[in-house]
Amino acid sequence: MRYLPVLLPILVAGNVGAEEIKSAYTEFDAERDCLIVDHEEGEDWVHLVCSGYKGYPVFLYYSDVRESAFYGFPPQDDRPAWESFTSFNNAGQEIEWRIEIDDGREIPFATIHRWFVATDPENPAEDTEVLVVHKVGQIGEWEGCVIGHVVATGNRSANEKARQIADEHARDFECGMDERVVVSGSVPLPDFISRSN
Repeated sequence: MRYLPVLLPILVAGNVGAEEIKSAYTEFDAERDCLIVDHEEGEDWVHLVCSGYKGYPVFLYYSDVRESAFYGFPPQDDRPAWESFTSFNNAGQEIEWRIEIDDGREIPFATIHRWFVATDPENPAEDTEVLVVHKVGQIGEWEGCVIGHVVATGNRSANEKARQIADEHARDFECGMDERVVVSGSVPLPDFISRSN
């Protein structure tokens, strides 16, 4: 996978003194960058593993014109929870990774991924765009999940708000316990479900 230039290094004074956080961007093309890990002939579902950021994989689960994704290292004994919008949807072709620099090591702790959610399946131009903020699963912890949504349609500051959610909540977020952060404006957040497999 070709990596786009690392952008937006910033110094954030936050929870643990001064820490360096930056963004990196990777392209995401399921047909080009993913391998099938589970599928049954004739069935309308498929599970894929895809290239991510510097060894961190992306898992994509597709069923009935809907997608769910997991970023990083998932639980070893079970598939991650299905987290997706109830309407037809698909993930965009670029992932923003929020990365903490720790003694020269780069640790991706959150992703921001734009999703396109159908409001009228016959007219894709009317899709609602949502930035989905996800906690990245780490080796040994295996915990990742959606931590926030920012409705991007009609929201000029959506990217900044998504980064703020990622930086302030992702590392301490307890999946299955903490409530997701939702930012919407004149366009409401489409219905979203999270269920264990």
